[in-house]
Amino acid sequence: MPHTHIERVAVIGAGFAGLCMAIRLRRAGIHDFTVFEKADDVGGVWRDNTYPGAGCDVPSVLYSYSFAQHGRWSRSFPLQREILAYLRRCVEDHEIGDHIRYGTEIVAAEWDEGESAWRLRTADGGEHAARVLVTGVGQLNRPRYPAVPGVGKFGGVAFHSAEWRHDHDLTGKRVAVIGTGPSAVQFVPEVAKQAAQLYVFQRSANWVVPKPDHEHGSLALTLLDKVAPIRLLKRGMTYLRGETVIYWAIKGGRLAKLAEWAARKHLRTQIADPVLRAKLTPDFPIGCKRILISDDWYPALARENVEVVTSPVSRIIKTGVDTADGVHRGVDTLIYGTGFLATEFLKPIEVVGKDGTRLHEVWKDGAAAYLGITVPAFPNMYMLYGPGTNLGHNSIIYMIESQAEYVLRKVLAGGVHEVSQKSFDAHQELLGTTVADSAFSAGCDSWYKNADGKVTTNWALRTLTYRSMTRKA
Repeated sequence: MPHTHIERVAVIGAGFAGLCMAIRLRRAGIHDFTVFEKADDVGGVWRDNTYPGAGCDVPSVLYSYSFAQHGRWSRSFPLQREILAYLRRCVEDHEIGDHIRYGTEIVAAEWDEGESAWRLRTADGGEHAARVLVTGVGQLNRPRYPAVPGVGKFGGVAFHSAEWRHDHDLTGKRVAVIGTGPSAVQFVPEVAKQAAQLYVFQRSANWVVPKPDHEHGSLALTLLDKVAPIRLLKRGMTYLRGETVIYWAIKGGRLAKLAEWAARKHLRTQIADPVLRAKLTPDFPIGCKRILISDDWYPALARENVEVVTSPVSRIIKTGVDTADGVHRGVDTLIYGTGFLATEFLKPIEVVGKDGTRLHEVWKDGAAAYLGITVPAFPNMYMLYGPGTNLGHNSIIYMIESQAEYVLRKVLAGGVHEVSQKSFDAHQELLGTTVADSAFSAGCDSWYKNADGKVTTNWALRTLTYRSMTRKA
Protein backbone atom coordinates (compact mmCIF):
# COMPACT_ATOMS: atom_id res chain seq x y z
CA MET A 1 0.00 0.00 0.00
CA PRO A 2 2.89 2.50 0.27
CA HIS A 3 2.10 3.94 -3.20
CA THR A 4 -1.65 4.28 -2.51
CA HIS A 5 -2.95 7.58 -1.16
CA ILE A 6 -4.73 6.94 2.13
CA GLU A 7 -7.86 9.05 2.37
CA ARG A 8 -9.39 10.01 5.66
CA VAL A 9 -12.80 8.41 4.92
CA ALA A 10 -14.25 6.09 2.29
CA VAL A 11 -18.03 5.79 2.01
CA ILE A 12 -19.69 2.97 0.08
CA GLY A 13 -23.07 3.83 -1.44
CA ALA A 14 -24.72 7.09 -2.49
CA GLY A 15 -28.24 6.57 -1.18
CA PHE A 16 -29.80 8.39 1.77
CA ALA A 17 -27.21 6.98 4.19
CA GLY A 18 -24.05 7.55 2.16
CA LEU A 19 -25.06 11.06 1.14
CA CYS A 20 -25.94 11.92 4.74
CA MET A 21 -22.46 10.87 5.82
CA ALA A 22 -20.82 12.81 3.00
CA ILE A 23 -22.74 15.98 3.79
CA ARG A 24 -21.94 15.75 7.50
CA LEU A 25 -18.24 15.23 6.75
CA ARG A 26 -18.12 18.29 4.52
CA ARG A 27 -20.10 20.41 6.98
CA ALA A 28 -17.52 19.44 9.62
CA GLY A 29 -14.71 20.73 7.41
CA ILE A 30 -13.51 17.31 6.24
CA HIS A 31 -12.80 17.18 2.50
CA ASP A 32 -10.51 14.16 2.21
CA PHE A 33 -13.16 11.55 1.52
CA THR A 34 -14.72 9.65 -1.40
CA VAL A 35 -18.17 8.15 -1.88
CA PHE A 36 -17.98 5.02 -4.03
CA GLU A 37 -21.20 4.35 -5.97
CA LYS A 38 -21.56 1.30 -8.23
CA ALA A 39 -24.29 2.91 -10.36
CA ASP A 40 -24.17 6.06 -12.49
CA ASP A 41 -26.46 8.12 -10.26
CA VAL A 42 -27.25 8.73 -6.61
CA GLY A 43 -30.41 7.55 -4.88
CA GLY A 44 -29.94 3.89 -3.96
CA VAL A 45 -33.31 2.22 -3.54
CA TRP A 46 -35.03 5.36 -4.87
CA ARG A 47 -32.95 5.24 -8.05
CA ASP A 48 -33.51 1.54 -8.64
CA ASN A 49 -37.21 1.17 -7.87
CA THR A 50 -39.06 2.93 -10.67
CA TYR A 51 -42.08 0.62 -10.92
CA PRO A 52 -45.52 2.20 -11.52
CA GLY A 53 -46.87 3.70 -8.31
CA ALA A 54 -43.48 3.73 -6.57
CA GLY A 55 -43.42 5.89 -3.48
CA CYS A 56 -42.70 5.96 0.24
CA ASP A 57 -44.98 4.84 3.07
CA VAL A 58 -43.40 7.34 5.48
CA PRO A 59 -45.11 10.77 5.52
CA SER A 60 -43.30 13.22 3.25
CA VAL A 61 -42.83 15.80 6.02
CA LEU A 62 -40.46 13.32 7.72
CA TYR A 63 -38.71 12.12 4.59
CA SER A 64 -35.89 14.62 4.36
CA TYR A 65 -32.74 15.31 6.35
CA SER A 66 -33.22 17.54 9.39
CA PHE A 67 -30.48 19.81 8.03
CA ALA A 68 -32.03 19.93 4.54
CA GLN A 69 -35.76 19.90 5.14
CA HIS A 70 -37.95 19.88 2.06
CA GLY A 71 -41.33 21.53 2.15
CA ARG A 72 -42.49 21.19 -1.44
CA TRP A 73 -43.56 17.54 -1.60
CA SER A 74 -46.55 17.29 -3.93
CA ARG A 75 -48.35 14.81 -1.65
CA SER A 76 -48.55 13.80 1.99
CA PHE A 77 -46.65 10.63 1.04
CA PRO A 78 -43.72 11.28 -1.33
CA LEU A 79 -43.38 9.76 -4.79
CA GLN A 80 -40.23 7.99 -5.97
CA ARG A 81 -39.33 10.57 -8.58
CA GLU A 82 -39.63 13.39 -6.04
CA ILE A 83 -37.40 11.60 -3.53
CA LEU A 84 -34.75 11.00 -6.18
CA ALA A 85 -34.92 14.65 -7.27
CA TYR A 86 -34.52 15.70 -3.62
CA LEU A 87 -31.35 13.61 -3.20
CA ARG A 88 -29.86 14.96 -6.42
CA ARG A 89 -30.59 18.46 -5.19
CA CYS A 90 -28.88 17.71 -1.86
CA VAL A 91 -25.74 16.70 -3.76
CA GLU A 92 -25.74 20.08 -5.52
CA ASP A 93 -26.73 22.22 -2.57
CA HIS A 94 -24.09 20.70 -0.29
CA GLU A 95 -21.41 20.54 -3.00
CA ILE A 96 -20.47 16.90 -2.57
CA GLY A 97 -20.69 15.90 -6.24
CA ASP A 98 -16.91 16.02 -6.72
CA HIS A 99 -16.50 13.48 -3.91
CA ILE A 100 -18.65 10.81 -5.61
CA ARG A 101 -17.03 8.19 -7.87
CA TYR A 102 -19.79 6.71 -10.02
CA GLY A 103 -19.56 3.33 -11.71
CA THR A 104 -17.19 2.12 -9.00
CA GLU A 105 -18.27 -1.02 -7.17
CA ILE A 106 -16.34 -2.00 -4.05
CA VAL A 107 -16.05 -5.80 -3.90
CA ALA A 108 -13.58 -6.25 -1.04
CA ALA A 109 -12.30 -4.38 2.01
CA GLU A 110 -9.42 -5.53 4.19
CA TRP A 111 -7.93 -3.96 7.32
CA ASP A 112 -4.19 -3.29 7.07
CA GLU A 113 -2.85 -3.42 10.61
CA GLY A 114 0.53 -1.94 9.72
CA GLU A 115 -0.96 1.08 7.97
CA SER A 116 -4.04 1.36 10.24
CA ALA A 117 -6.16 1.69 7.15
CA TRP A 118 -8.72 -0.12 5.04
CA ARG A 119 -7.63 -1.41 1.66
CA LEU A 120 -10.47 -1.41 -0.84
CA ARG A 121 -10.69 -3.29 -4.13
CA THR A 122 -13.08 -2.40 -6.92
CA ALA A 123 -14.80 -4.69 -9.41
CA ASP A 124 -12.43 -3.55 -12.17
CA GLY A 125 -9.34 -4.32 -10.06
CA GLY A 126 -8.69 -0.80 -8.80
CA GLU A 127 -7.29 -0.20 -5.31
CA HIS A 128 -8.05 2.52 -2.79
CA ALA A 129 -7.31 3.08 0.88
CA ALA A 130 -8.88 5.00 3.76
CA ARG A 131 -8.38 5.40 7.50
CA VAL A 132 -12.12 5.04 8.09
CA LEU A 133 -14.59 2.89 6.17
CA VAL A 134 -18.31 3.74 6.23
CA THR A 135 -20.84 1.53 4.47
CA GLY A 136 -24.16 2.97 3.37
CA VAL A 137 -25.39 0.15 1.16
CA GLY A 138 -28.67 -0.27 3.01
CA GLN A 139 -30.84 -3.34 3.51
CA LEU A 140 -32.96 -3.17 0.35
CA ASN A 141 -30.41 -3.12 -2.45
CA ARG A 142 -30.33 -6.71 -3.77
CA PRO A 143 -33.51 -8.22 -5.27
CA ARG A 144 -34.68 -11.55 -3.86
CA TYR A 145 -36.27 -14.24 -6.01
CA PRO A 146 -38.53 -17.02 -4.70
CA ALA A 147 -36.96 -20.38 -3.90
CA VAL A 148 -39.16 -22.38 -6.26
CA PRO A 149 -38.14 -24.67 -9.13
CA GLY A 150 -38.00 -23.10 -12.56
CA VAL A 151 -37.07 -19.52 -11.72
CA GLY A 152 -35.34 -18.35 -14.89
CA LYS A 153 -37.09 -20.88 -17.15
CA PHE A 154 -40.15 -18.80 -17.97
CA GLY A 155 -40.51 -18.28 -21.72
CA GLY A 156 -42.15 -14.86 -21.61
CA VAL A 157 -40.98 -11.56 -20.16
CA ALA A 158 -39.94 -11.83 -16.50
CA PHE A 159 -38.47 -9.20 -14.20
CA HIS A 160 -38.22 -8.13 -10.56
CA SER A 161 -40.09 -5.04 -9.42
CA ALA A 162 -36.73 -3.38 -8.62
CA GLU A 163 -35.65 -3.93 -12.23
CA TRP A 164 -38.85 -2.83 -13.94
CA ARG A 165 -39.09 -3.29 -17.70
CA HIS A 166 -40.52 0.02 -18.81
CA ASP A 167 -40.06 -1.06 -22.43
CA HIS A 168 -42.59 -3.87 -21.94
CA ASP A 169 -46.19 -2.76 -22.47
CA LEU A 170 -48.55 -4.62 -20.13
CA THR A 171 -51.70 -3.55 -21.98
CA GLY A 172 -53.84 -6.60 -22.72
CA LYS A 173 -51.28 -9.02 -21.29
CA ARG A 174 -51.83 -12.01 -19.02
CA VAL A 175 -49.66 -11.17 -16.01
CA ALA A 176 -48.55 -13.09 -12.94
CA VAL A 177 -47.27 -11.29 -9.85
CA ILE A 178 -45.50 -13.41 -7.25
CA GLY A 179 -45.38 -11.67 -3.88
CA THR A 180 -47.65 -9.27 -2.02
CA GLY A 181 -45.24 -7.10 -0.03
CA PRO A 182 -44.79 -3.32 0.14
CA SER A 183 -43.71 -2.96 -3.50
CA ALA A 184 -46.51 -5.14 -4.88
CA VAL A 185 -49.09 -3.15 -2.91
CA GLN A 186 -48.00 -0.11 -4.90
CA PHE A 187 -47.56 -1.54 -8.40
CA VAL A 188 -50.35 -4.15 -8.56
CA PRO A 189 -53.13 -1.51 -8.71
CA GLU A 190 -51.36 0.09 -11.67
CA VAL A 191 -50.78 -3.25 -13.45
CA ALA A 192 -54.41 -4.27 -12.88
CA LYS A 193 -55.57 -1.26 -14.90
CA GLN A 194 -53.60 -2.44 -17.95
CA ALA A 195 -53.55 -6.24 -17.89
CA ALA A 196 -56.24 -8.36 -19.50
CA GLN A 197 -55.78 -10.89 -16.69
CA LEU A 198 -53.72 -10.55 -13.52
CA TYR A 199 -52.90 -13.40 -11.14
CA VAL A 200 -51.55 -12.32 -7.75
CA PHE A 201 -49.81 -15.20 -5.96
CA GLN A 202 -50.01 -14.60 -2.22
CA ARG A 203 -48.01 -16.62 0.29
CA SER A 204 -49.67 -14.92 3.26
CA ALA A 205 -52.04 -12.01 3.71
CA ASN A 206 -50.82 -8.67 5.05
CA TRP A 207 -52.27 -6.19 7.48
CA VAL A 208 -53.31 -3.16 5.44
CA VAL A 209 -54.46 0.15 6.90
CA PRO A 210 -55.91 3.22 5.17
CA LYS A 211 -53.47 5.63 3.57
CA PRO A 212 -54.23 9.24 4.50
CA ASP A 213 -52.68 10.49 1.28
CA HIS A 214 -53.69 13.65 -0.52
CA GLU A 215 -52.24 16.16 -2.91
CA HIS A 216 -50.91 19.35 -1.37
CA GLY A 217 -52.59 22.50 -2.62
CA SER A 218 -50.70 25.69 -3.41
CA LEU A 219 -51.39 27.18 0.03
CA ALA A 220 -50.14 24.07 1.88
CA LEU A 221 -47.04 23.95 -0.32
CA THR A 222 -46.28 27.60 0.37
CA LEU A 223 -46.77 27.25 4.13
CA LEU A 224 -44.70 24.08 4.43
CA ASP A 225 -41.96 25.48 2.23
CA LYS A 226 -41.74 29.09 3.38
CA VAL A 227 -42.99 29.08 6.98
CA ALA A 228 -40.49 27.01 8.93
CA PRO A 229 -42.43 26.95 12.25
CA ILE A 230 -45.45 25.37 10.52
CA ARG A 231 -43.28 22.75 8.83
CA LEU A 232 -41.44 22.00 12.06
CA LEU A 233 -44.71 21.68 13.98
CA LYS A 234 -46.15 19.27 11.41
CA ARG A 235 -42.87 17.35 11.29
CA GLY A 236 -42.73 17.12 15.08
CA MET A 237 -46.35 16.00 15.45
CA THR A 238 -45.95 13.36 12.73
CA TYR A 239 -42.76 12.10 14.35
CA LEU A 240 -44.40 11.89 17.80
CA ARG A 241 -47.35 10.00 16.33
CA GLY A 242 -44.89 7.39 15.09
CA GLU A 243 -43.17 7.25 18.47
CA THR A 244 -46.46 6.72 20.29
CA VAL A 245 -49.49 5.38 18.42
CA ILE A 246 -47.67 3.42 15.70
CA TYR A 247 -44.94 2.29 18.10
CA TRP A 248 -47.51 0.89 20.54
CA ALA A 249 -49.10 -1.01 17.65
CA ILE A 250 -45.88 -2.92 16.93
CA LYS A 251 -45.29 -3.51 20.63
CA GLY A 252 -48.57 -5.38 21.03
CA GLY A 253 -51.23 -4.93 23.70
CA ARG A 254 -54.48 -2.98 23.54
CA LEU A 255 -53.40 -0.45 20.95
CA ALA A 256 -52.23 -3.25 18.69
CA LYS A 257 -55.73 -4.72 18.94
CA LEU A 258 -57.12 -1.30 18.03
CA ALA A 259 -54.84 -1.19 14.99
CA GLU A 260 -55.99 -4.68 14.00
CA TRP A 261 -59.60 -3.55 14.34
CA ALA A 262 -58.93 -0.58 12.04
CA ALA A 263 -57.27 -2.85 9.49
CA ARG A 264 -60.13 -5.36 9.60
CA LYS A 265 -62.63 -2.54 9.13
CA HIS A 266 -60.63 -1.31 6.14
CA LEU A 267 -60.77 -4.82 4.66
CA ARG A 268 -64.52 -5.18 5.30
CA THR A 269 -65.24 -1.77 3.80
CA GLN A 270 -63.30 -2.39 0.60
CA ILE A 271 -63.87 -6.13 -0.02
CA ALA A 272 -67.51 -7.22 -0.24
CA ASP A 273 -66.86 -10.82 -1.32
CA PRO A 274 -66.53 -12.97 1.85
CA VAL A 275 -64.37 -15.57 0.06
CA LEU A 276 -61.85 -13.00 -1.11
CA ARG A 277 -62.00 -11.28 2.26
CA ALA A 278 -61.06 -14.55 3.98
CA LYS A 279 -58.07 -14.92 1.65
CA LEU A 280 -56.92 -11.42 2.56
CA THR A 281 -57.28 -11.81 6.34
CA PRO A 282 -53.91 -12.27 8.11
CA ASP A 283 -53.42 -15.07 10.63
CA PHE A 284 -50.64 -13.37 12.63
CA PRO A 285 -50.46 -10.32 14.93
CA ILE A 286 -50.25 -6.90 13.34
CA GLY A 287 -46.67 -5.61 13.11
CA CYS A 288 -45.09 -9.05 12.65
CA LYS A 289 -44.61 -8.13 9.00
CA ARG A 290 -44.43 -4.57 7.76
CA ILE A 291 -47.83 -2.92 8.06
CA LEU A 292 -48.93 -1.87 4.58
CA ILE A 293 -50.62 1.45 3.86
CA SER A 294 -52.93 1.60 0.86
CA ASP A 295 -56.38 2.67 -0.31
CA ASP A 296 -56.19 1.06 -3.77
CA TRP A 297 -54.73 -2.41 -3.00
CA TYR A 298 -58.00 -4.06 -1.99
CA PRO A 299 -60.06 -2.49 -4.81
CA ALA A 300 -57.45 -3.70 -7.30
CA LEU A 301 -57.72 -7.28 -6.00
CA ALA A 302 -61.51 -7.12 -6.28
CA ARG A 303 -61.45 -6.31 -9.99
CA GLU A 304 -62.96 -8.87 -12.39
CA ASN A 305 -59.65 -9.30 -14.24
CA VAL A 306 -57.72 -10.08 -11.04
CA GLU A 307 -57.45 -13.41 -9.19
CA VAL A 308 -55.75 -13.82 -5.81
CA VAL A 309 -54.07 -17.23 -5.71
CA THR A 310 -53.27 -18.63 -2.26
CA SER A 311 -52.18 -22.14 -3.24
CA PRO A 312 -48.35 -22.22 -2.99
CA VAL A 313 -46.34 -21.86 -6.18
CA SER A 314 -44.87 -25.29 -6.93
CA ARG A 315 -42.87 -24.43 -10.04
CA ILE A 316 -42.43 -22.00 -12.87
CA ILE A 317 -42.38 -23.39 -16.39
CA LYS A 318 -42.03 -21.92 -19.86
CA THR A 319 -45.71 -21.09 -20.22
CA GLY A 320 -46.57 -19.88 -16.72
CA VAL A 321 -46.97 -20.82 -13.08
CA ASP A 322 -48.00 -24.13 -11.49
CA THR A 323 -49.42 -24.25 -7.97
CA ALA A 324 -49.56 -27.02 -5.37
CA ASP A 325 -53.25 -27.69 -6.08
CA GLY A 326 -52.32 -28.87 -9.57
CA VAL A 327 -53.54 -25.81 -11.44
CA HIS A 328 -51.49 -24.24 -14.23
CA ARG A 329 -52.00 -20.57 -15.05
CA GLY A 330 -50.62 -19.55 -18.40
CA VAL A 331 -49.19 -16.03 -18.63
CA ASP A 332 -46.94 -14.05 -20.91
CA THR A 333 -45.49 -11.73 -18.25
CA LEU A 334 -44.09 -12.64 -14.84
CA ILE A 335 -43.30 -10.00 -12.23
CA TYR A 336 -41.46 -10.84 -9.01
CA GLY A 337 -42.61 -8.67 -6.12
CA THR A 338 -40.61 -10.75 -3.65
CA GLY A 339 -38.58 -8.03 -2.00
CA PHE A 340 -34.90 -7.99 -1.19
CA LEU A 341 -32.14 -9.98 0.50
CA ALA A 342 -32.55 -7.71 3.50
CA THR A 343 -30.80 -9.94 6.04
CA GLU A 344 -27.66 -10.47 3.93
CA PHE A 345 -25.92 -7.35 5.16
CA LEU A 346 -22.95 -6.06 3.12
CA LYS A 347 -23.02 -9.02 0.72
CA PRO A 348 -21.45 -9.58 -1.74
CA ILE A 349 -18.62 -7.38 -0.40
CA GLU A 350 -15.87 -9.48 1.19
CA VAL A 351 -14.84 -7.76 4.44
CA VAL A 352 -11.74 -8.87 6.35
CA GLY A 353 -10.83 -7.30 9.69
CA LYS A 354 -8.06 -7.83 12.25
CA ASP A 355 -6.09 -11.06 12.18
CA GLY A 356 -7.89 -12.19 9.03
CA THR A 357 -11.33 -12.17 10.68
CA ARG A 358 -13.97 -12.48 7.96
CA LEU A 359 -17.15 -10.55 8.62
CA HIS A 360 -19.52 -12.94 6.86
CA GLU A 361 -18.06 -15.84 8.83
CA VAL A 362 -18.65 -13.89 12.05
CA TRP A 363 -22.21 -13.35 10.84
CA LYS A 364 -22.91 -16.93 9.79
CA ASP A 365 -25.68 -17.19 12.42
CA GLY A 366 -27.07 -13.74 11.68
CA ALA A 367 -25.75 -10.22 11.20
CA ALA A 368 -25.21 -8.18 14.36
CA ALA A 369 -23.46 -4.94 15.28
CA TYR A 370 -23.09 -2.60 18.24
CA LEU A 371 -25.87 -0.04 17.76
CA GLY A 372 -26.12 -1.54 14.28
CA ILE A 373 -22.96 0.39 13.44
CA THR A 374 -19.75 -1.41 14.36
CA VAL A 375 -18.36 -4.88 15.12
CA PRO A 376 -15.41 -6.07 17.28
CA ALA A 377 -12.29 -6.95 15.24
CA PHE A 378 -13.27 -4.46 12.54
CA PRO A 379 -11.68 -1.20 13.67
CA ASN A 380 -12.67 2.09 12.07
CA MET A 381 -15.46 0.38 10.12
CA TYR A 382 -18.96 1.74 10.52
CA MET A 383 -22.30 0.79 8.99
CA LEU A 384 -25.23 3.09 8.34
CA TYR A 385 -28.64 1.37 8.34
CA GLY A 386 -26.92 -1.76 9.56
CA PRO A 387 -28.37 -4.81 11.36
CA GLY A 388 -30.87 -4.06 14.09
CA THR A 389 -31.71 -0.53 12.94
CA ASN A 390 -34.66 -0.93 10.57
CA LEU A 391 -37.98 0.45 11.79
CA GLY A 392 -41.63 -0.44 11.71
CA HIS A 393 -42.97 2.81 13.13
CA ASN A 394 -40.99 5.88 12.05
CA SER A 395 -38.58 7.39 9.52
CA ILE A 396 -35.28 5.60 8.94
CA ILE A 397 -33.69 8.96 8.10
CA TYR A 398 -33.80 9.85 11.80
CA MET A 399 -31.84 6.68 12.57
CA ILE A 400 -29.34 7.35 9.78
CA GLU A 401 -28.66 10.85 11.08
CA SER A 402 -28.05 9.43 14.56
CA GLN A 403 -25.56 6.96 13.09
CA ALA A 404 -23.80 9.59 10.98
CA GLU A 405 -23.25 11.79 14.04
CA TYR A 406 -21.77 8.83 15.93
CA VAL A 407 -19.38 8.12 13.07
CA LEU A 408 -18.46 11.78 12.66
CA ARG A 409 -17.36 11.98 16.29
CA LYS A 410 -15.03 9.02 15.75
CA VAL A 411 -13.61 10.53 12.58
CA LEU A 412 -12.98 13.90 14.24
CA ALA A 413 -11.30 12.18 17.19
CA GLY A 414 -8.80 10.52 14.86
CA GLY A 415 -6.86 7.35 15.60
CA VAL A 416 -8.19 3.80 15.60
CA HIS A 417 -11.49 2.93 17.29
CA GLU A 418 -12.86 -0.54 17.91
CA VAL A 419 -15.93 -1.48 19.93
CA SER A 420 -15.25 -3.81 22.85
CA GLN A 421 -16.69 -7.30 22.95
CA LYS A 422 -18.33 -6.43 26.27
CA SER A 423 -20.23 -3.46 24.80
CA PHE A 424 -21.15 -5.49 21.74
CA ASP A 425 -22.52 -8.39 23.82
CA ALA A 426 -24.50 -6.08 26.11
CA HIS A 427 -26.12 -4.42 23.13
CA GLN A 428 -27.01 -7.75 21.54
CA GLU A 429 -28.65 -8.86 24.78
CA LEU A 430 -30.74 -5.66 24.85
CA LEU A 431 -31.66 -6.04 21.19
CA GLY A 432 -32.63 -9.69 21.61
CA THR A 433 -34.82 -8.99 24.64
CA THR A 434 -36.64 -6.04 23.11
CA VAL A 435 -37.21 -7.74 19.75
CA ALA A 436 -38.54 -10.84 21.49
CA ASP A 437 -41.09 -8.65 23.31
CA SER A 438 -42.29 -7.05 20.07
CA ALA A 439 -44.60 -8.12 17.26
CA PHE A 440 -41.53 -8.61 15.04
CA SER A 441 -40.94 -12.01 16.66
CA ALA A 442 -44.51 -13.24 16.31
CA GLY A 443 -45.37 -16.26 14.19
CA CYS A 444 -45.01 -15.11 10.61
CA ASP A 445 -42.49 -15.25 7.79
CA SER A 446 -41.11 -11.79 7.11
CA TRP A 447 -38.11 -10.13 5.53
CA TYR A 448 -37.16 -9.03 9.04
CA LYS A 449 -35.99 -12.59 9.74
CA ASN A 450 -33.07 -14.62 8.41
CA ALA A 451 -33.30 -18.23 7.23
CA ASP A 452 -33.25 -19.45 10.85
CA GLY A 453 -36.16 -17.23 11.84
CA LYS A 454 -34.02 -14.75 13.79
CA VAL A 455 -34.94 -11.06 13.51
CA THR A 456 -31.70 -9.39 12.44
CA THR A 457 -32.94 -6.22 10.74
CA ASN A 458 -35.08 -4.34 13.24
CA TRP A 459 -34.89 -1.93 16.15
CA ALA A 460 -37.75 -2.54 18.57
CA LEU A 461 -37.41 0.47 20.87
CA ARG A 462 -38.23 4.11 20.21
CA THR A 463 -35.98 6.08 17.88
CA LEU A 464 -35.51 8.63 20.68
CA THR A 465 -33.91 5.87 22.72
CA TYR A 466 -31.62 5.03 19.83
CA ARG A 467 -30.53 8.63 19.40
CA SER A 468 -29.78 8.92 23.09
CA MET A 469 -27.70 5.73 23.00
CA THR A 470 -25.68 6.82 19.96
CA ARG A 471 -24.98 10.20 21.52
CA LYS A 472 -23.69 8.64 24.74
CA ALA A 473 -21.64 5.89 23.08
